[in-house]
Amino acid sequence: MNEHNKKKAIVALSGGIDSSVTALLLQQQGYEVIGLTGKMINSEATNTIINNAKRVADKLGIQHVVFDATKVFKEKVTDYFENSYKNGFTPNPCIMCNEYIKWGILFDYAIEELNADIFATGHYANIKCENNTYKLYPAKDSLKDQLYFLYRLGQKQLSKTVFPLYEYTKDEVREIAHKFNLPPKDSKESQDICFIQKPTTTKTYLINKFGEQKGDFIDYTTGKKWGTHNGFYQYTIGQRKGIGIAAPYPLYVIDIDASKNIVYVGKEEDNYGSKLTITDVNWSYEPKISEFDALVKIRYNMPHKKARIKIGDTVSIEFCEPVNSITNGQSGVIYDIEDGHLIGGGFVKRI
Repeated sequence: MNEHNKKKAIVALSGGIDSSVTALLLQQQGYEVIGLTGKMINSEATNTIINNAKRVADKLGIQHVVFDATKVFKEKVTDYFENSYKNGFTPNPCIMCNEYIKWGILFDYAIEELNADIFATGHYANIKCENNTYKLYPAKDSLKDQLYFLYRLGQKQLSKTVFPLYEYTKDEVREIAHKFNLPPKDSKESQDICFIQKPTTTKTYLINKFGEQKGDFIDYTTGKKWGTHNGFYQYTIGQRKGIGIAAPYPLYVIDIDASKNIVYVGKEEDNYGSKLTITDVNWSYEPKISEFDALVKIRYNMPHKKARIKIGDTVSIEFCEPVNSITNGQSGVIYDIEDGHLIGGGFVKRI
């Protein structure tokens, strides 16, 4: 008899390859698996996700539950996304979705209402329990490192969560989906922002939301006016393409003043800095010392950089070497300098 027989695993089932293979692997391990799909918005795209998830559940012969998360999703993800841009910040909607939806209302429903022993998703990360403390480690597939998006999770969530895909590469997961003929075996990667469906882009979404607002491009160092734009919210720190200014050298977005509708531009060297603070900090576990060296990311698609962390009234981060595009609203995520496990993180505030 398998050791997991009669233990219940609730899988956050999106109908995509990763969550489908997650459900399959747990079923093979002897768990009673239930697929749980959150309905995030009222749209045809959402209905497609729900139908795809049901196809997977039917293929595996497992129960499928749909949870209406539309109210909380609007408040905690969509409104946050729009308000961030409105205030000149660049948001991370997936991080907020993980905190308030997947490991918020869905996690609570799975544990408290469906009596789950474990909650599982198709994220690529590894959870280890060391000295009664749960820690998040990188998965086998370094190209799919998703720790950055999981830093809002605490001990309560980590103690009940499993990530079966941590020991597989994406190609291996696709092979499993083909081998067992799971419905999404040929599907493409999901979109970054699930509530903005093609052909709509983030830019057109924001223009439709806020309208065009004429403002100025101002030189970051000289105060010179370079030209005009149609809304500061269409730009993000470090952006080079799409500025539309003829200049003798490439211009980058260096800063944004939302209250004055000003986009500050400058040379590439103006885009570098070493210091920032993070707000609304969440520790995966409480650090034992208040000052230490660590590895830090200030956006998902950058390599880890060595920095000094100081924990006081605020948490300050100082990189050993300047980094580009320190962006308000993005997340600064802290990793152990020795083995890369996740320590915590917060929202970037420029100094």
